[in-house]
Amino acid sequence: MPRIKTLRTKKPPEGFAEIEDTLLDFANRLKDIETTSHEGKRKNESLWPVFQITHQRSRYIYDLYYTREAISSELYQWLLKQGYADGNLIAKWKKQGYEKLCCLRCIQAKENTFNATCICRVPKSKLDKDKVVECVTCGCRGCASSD
Repeated sequence: MPRIKTLRTKKPPEGFAEIEDTLLDFANRLKDIETTSHEGKRKNESLWPVFQITHQRSRYIYDLYYTREAISSELYQWLLKQGYADGNLIAKWKKQGYEKLCCLRCIQAKENTFNATCICRVPKSKLDKDKVVECVTCGCRGCASSD
């Protein structure tokens, strides 16, 4: 979540006004998810939309800076510092083999059974074709870079 604006917070750099509407849209979608009913869902399933929206917001900022080069380095650093994007996830996206990574929890071996990475990291060519793969932690259906 982005930091709360107070009188002491620095003003955003140039170019923030152009992307502010999109970032507000992401924030509003997160608020809507918080208010929706979670009855009949497992604890993890109720968090999946939150993971998806934060992933989309981080990917949006990543694409603006690295792919389209539409924002300045100063604005990019400010967005990371304010919490609009996950800097650790973006750092992984820059590495080979992690370009489509959905969340950091999927590659942390300690949080998965058998101390291995998540099932969504396995390429679809190595899985049964009839088997539907769904990540337990974030709901991803496959984020292996070789797919």
